[in-house]
Amino acid sequence: MRLSTKGRYAVMAMADLARNSSTAGGERAVSLAEIATRQEISLSYLEQLFARLRRAGLVKSVRGPGGGYRLAHAATDTWVADIVLAVDEPIRATRCSGQGSPRGCMVGGERCITHDLWEGLGQEIHRYLASVSLADVIAPRECPTARVAAALEGAAA
Repeated sequence: MRLSTKGRYAVMAMADLARNSSTAGGERAVSLAEIATRQEISLSYLEQLFARLRRAGLVKSVRGPGGGYRLAHAATDTWVADIVLAVDEPIRATRCSGQGSPRGCMVGGERCITHDLWEGLGQEIHRYLASVSLADVIAPRECPTARVAAALEGAAA
């Protein structure tokens, strides 16, 4: 799986936003400067990520004093896979680009011998990330490893 800092930081920032936007009186906007400080991520980098997250409809921006960002949907309805894909991170484990790249596995128009293995792994990773919400990340109800083990046992049955 290729998951660069872009995808990891986007998930970290969205989890921070989900955790820190809830108040007793409702939901407040969280500034990127707050997130940048807490998560130790460059503010300019966060601005780029949040522009993509906003275009994908995952966050809403609030202007003016007390402005910042809010989740566009409840944390229970915001999936980690959607966040990763919103920042243009492909969830794949193969090294091929799908075209006859000399550095990929499609050399000579044929797949490498392990292509299907890695492609299947990428699909499983995507399936897992699509099953994890921001609510799961900020308040885990169950150990993620146990959920994966249960899913694998169910698939084997």
